[in-house]
Amino acid sequence: MLILTQKEVEKLLPLKDIKKVVDAVEKAFFDHGRGKVQMPAKLYLNFEKFNGDLRIMPSFSETLGMAGTKLVNVHPGNPSLRRSFGGQKKIGLKTVMAVITLNDPKTGVPLVLMDGTYITALRTGASGAVATKYLAKKEAHSLGVVGAGVQALFQILAIAKVRKLKEVVVCDIRDEAVENLAKILSKEKINIKKGKLKEVCQKDILVTTTPSRKPIIKNKWILPGTHIVAIGADASGKQELESDIVKRTKIVVDSWDQASHSGEINVPVAKKIITKKDVAASLGEIVCRKKMGRKNDKEITLFDSTGLAIQDLYTADLIYKLAGRKMLGKNINIFN
Repeated sequence: MLILTQKEVEKLLPLKDIKKVVDAVEKAFFDHGRGKVQMPAKLYLNFEKFNGDLRIMPSFSETLGMAGTKLVNVHPGNPSLRRSFGGQKKIGLKTVMAVITLNDPKTGVPLVLMDGTYITALRTGASGAVATKYLAKKEAHSLGVVGAGVQALFQILAIAKVRKLKEVVVCDIRDEAVENLAKILSKEKINIKKGKLKEVCQKDILVTTTPSRKPIIKNKWILPGTHIVAIGADASGKQELESDIVKRTKIVVDSWDQASHSGEINVPVAKKIITKKDVAASLGEIVCRKKMGRKNDKEITLFDSTGLAIQDLYTADLIYKLAGRKMLGKNINIFN
């Protein structure tokens, strides 16, 4: 079995190469729309006592001839925890950590174990870009981002590969977070500015990346023609947009099963404000041309992103192949 650490994965797919991930994730959605994948809805182990959960995400692609599983945790309290490593005390663990295995479907043999934390960030950013490619106005040149954390970075980098952005405005409750994001993006030759929440929401493309459990985006702020990428809601009860916004939009989900339980639409669905009939399509159906994307420049579109196992599978497969070509990673004998 090949072992790939996070540093090795980052070396194989640096930020400047995120377009490769966008292309891989677009192919994943294409195959999903054609029914060429097996992918149960993600399973949750909830650790209420510890304010966290573990998610299990298996999938198989006929096109790739590859199976894979991601194990990923979400523990919001991790950054404030004190843990000891190698005798030295360090403060803080990452909120999200993941590992991915790939298996040969012919034999079941595990081929590789790799870090999935960086991949999760990459493929989530890529999904926002794929949705923007198919749902945002062709002349969309301004991007507003709510939240300046890790996912804001990857969303901006990826969306910049599918639209020529002339303006990027970001807001966060922490000014230093926006400043730090600006420094990182400047190295990638992308300039951003700090803005107020209402201003950010009135751009051609709006990305929301917060863990909010109460709506923070007001209906009256959303202008005709806006494309919204809702990233933050990833568990039951989370919601960033007022429900009236959702009612106005063309709703596109990555997966109904996941979005209805843990995506941006989970609260409106639970309150019976919308039903499955109000969902226009899955992104896969639009990518493979089974259903239409944006109809006109005044339509408001919403992509509810919950994260699919196939996004991890197709990205991990890309990395596995790159590792083979570049002879990176360590092989171990895991079985006798």
